[in-house]
Amino acid sequence: MILTECTNILIRFNEADPLGIVWHGHYVRYFEDGREAFGEKYGLKYLDIFEKGFTVPVVNVQCDYKRSLRYGDRVVVETRFVDDLAAKIKFEYILTNPATGEVVAKGSSVQVFLDKETSSLQLITPAFFMEWKKTHGLV
Repeated sequence: MILTECTNILIRFNEADPLGIVWHGHYVRYFEDGREAFGEKYGLKYLDIFEKGFTVPVVNVQCDYKRSLRYGDRVVVETRFVDDLAAKIKFEYILTNPATGEVVAKGSSVQVFLDKETSSLQLITPAFFMEWKKTHGLV
């Protein structure tokens, strides 16, 4: 089973440089917007994870830029969960300009589980996350 969520974002004035082109760092923020929409849809919000006793910092993010976005554009962020046997959360992203149909960026991110009290890295997948995977047909 593939779990995905798409979210539509309007590019705001403060995300663009004086030439109207979106600063490259904002694409990573769009990945975050995608993760938040995914979490809302599938019951994997950051506060849900925190209530289970964990934080999930991003430890790796990768972005391949294909086309520029400009102030006033819209971008659709497709966020796809990538199942992994390790104690981590992996996503892949495709950013598309819906007006042109062009892919503007592709990327991925990896998050790990830390105990919220001790910040210790969890080497074994937390039970709640295994249960979440089962609920969504991944295990």
